[in-house]
Amino acid sequence: MTKAEGGKRIDLSATDRVAVVAGSGRLPVNVADSLAQAGHPPFIISVAGETDPGTSLGRYDGAEIPVEQFASLFALLKRQRITHVVLAGGISRRPAWRAIRPSLPLLRILPSAVVALKRGDDGLLRILVNLIEKTGVKVVGAHQIVPDLVAVEGKMGAHAPLAGDWADLNAGLEAARAIGALDIGQAAIAIGGRAVALEGIEGTDLLIERVRDLRDNGRIAGRRRGVLVKCAKPGQELRADLPTIGPATVDAAHAAGLVGIGVEAGRSLILDFGEMIERADRLGLFVVGLSSGEVVR
Repeated sequence: MTKAEGGKRIDLSATDRVAVVAGSGRLPVNVADSLAQAGHPPFIISVAGETDPGTSLGRYDGAEIPVEQFASLFALLKRQRITHVVLAGGISRRPAWRAIRPSLPLLRILPSAVVALKRGDDGLLRILVNLIEKTGVKVVGAHQIVPDLVAVEGKMGAHAPLAGDWADLNAGLEAARAIGALDIGQAAIAIGGRAVALEGIEGTDLLIERVRDLRDNGRIAGRRRGVLVKCAKPGQELRADLPTIGPATVDAAHAAGLVGIGVEAGRSLILDFGEMIERADRLGLFVVGLSSGEVVR
């Protein structure tokens, strides 16, 4: 099994206390539940308007902070005696400057925050990780809490790519790496041996929806099959925002007429693995882990 870089499960002592900064999606749920099962019930810091309602996250102690008051995170970690933090889930928007209230914690981090907001997503995450660790709290990746989420190399379900699908996987991986180097996105869709759509700020779900609309409108007429490929950005901060797929990704890919999904082995996460593979098998989609070395041949 190929693990993520630094993907061994971290050793937590009985006195360690872990906070999960929870954005949208299933990743915060997978991480929180795994911590609880291991005897370390997490403290959940929900990002207002982002965390999905109705999940098991409501079972745990926690607090909610608006993205505009993120400077209060550091005092909250100290009050709760947090030793480790996991950043999990999506954050769909930047802070609204008019809603930010001046405070001493904000003034302390303001220079770094201004720099971060001018950078791409990965640059922002690196600065956030650095600010948290300056308080003495260790930031760990989701793959270090739940290493079983990490994608393995090779076929993961009942279906395998056909000979022609490898040309799409190759084209999609090259395109995903190219936009990753520009800190634009992590995913690409390839059909007929060439990339037809690239992920932008809208995220993977809307990328797939865009391709579905293109098919419905006849813009991809006469081209069947096709694949979604996701990979980490070159030099990416692996403790946050690793490429992620799950059951909903499979459903969306099938609705868009795609026949498979390729993810970078060792540097991508698969949520609700059993459910995702069962759904992919039932819908006839393949899911493969691609080597993080050379481009697929």
